[in-house]
Amino acid sequence: MIGRLNHVAIAVPDLDAGVATYANVLGAKVSDRQELPEHGVTVVFVELPNTKIELLEVLGENSPIAPFLERNPAGGIHHLCYEVDDIIAARDRLVSEGARVLGDGEPKTGAHGKPVLFLHPKDFCGTLTELEQV
Repeated sequence: MIGRLNHVAIAVPDLDAGVATYANVLGAKVSDRQELPEHGVTVVFVELPNTKIELLEVLGENSPIAPFLERNPAGGIHHLCYEVDDIIAARDRLVSEGARVLGDGEPKTGAHGKPVLFLHPKDFCGTLTELEQV
């Protein structure tokens, strides 16, 4: 059902510092900043030959990554994102297997302009999991 790993998301307390690390220290290509107020984050994507790294920074008072950064002030891996061909079919199959979809269960538009869903970490080995329709 799942396809390739789309990205690994890392929550960071300072997006500029994260960009500097990946661009200047590691020599990676980093996208422009993208504010996603509906998700409560500002993101950049680090382009790698086989996947991407998404750096997430808090945007707004109700950012869902703020509690994560309170527990992990230096930042850290926040979630993994896998590609799926049909997000509704994937959601329905996962729910039938007992997985919990976060939020209202309906896809939202993600940073790539495609539908995304998040799955409860307790159902996936302690890892917050995002599905993105490609």
